Amino acid sequence: MTDAPAYELAEVNIARLKFPLDSPELKFFVDSLDPVNEAADAADGFVWRLQSDSGNATDIPVLGDEWLIINLTTWRDLNALTAFMYQGLHRELLSRRREWFEQLAEAVTAAWWVPAGHRPTVAEAEDRLLHLREHGATPYAFTLRTSFPAPGTPQETAEVSRPA
Repeated sequence: MTDAPAYELAEVNIARLKFPLDSPELKFFVDSLDPVNEAADAADGFVWRLQSDSGNATDIPVLGDEWLIINLTTWRDLNALTAFMYQGLHRELLSRRREWFEQLAEAVTAAWWVPAGHRPTVAEAEDRLLHLREHGATPYAFTLRTSFPAPGTPQETAEVSRPA
């Protein structure tokens, strides 16, 4: 028997639409939301995702910009998240994102550790993303490329005790 993890990985990504969600230009993307969310829900290591009554989060406001959409999830760990991201339909959507979304200069994805069972709010996700934009990757908010271990793990303890 393994101990339940004390922390889970929270991840937010936002995208600024080039077209209205109900436009012909976004039809493939919108039609793919349910299948991608079903795949995520069934993925190894998936824990939770933000959704409204629509079954996704495209109608949940973020950062006061009506053209932004949000995806907010929690995962067992970074490996589970990245394994899902780069396979199947999600991988195809990632490869086509420039067709549907503006390329933003600032960070659009942030990750952070939350106590197991915690469900992050949009306000919390906005705070982490804005912190990442202002301060770069830190244990408070980091990127998928520059990540930090969960608090209290052997990797985290080694990082904290490493001499400067």
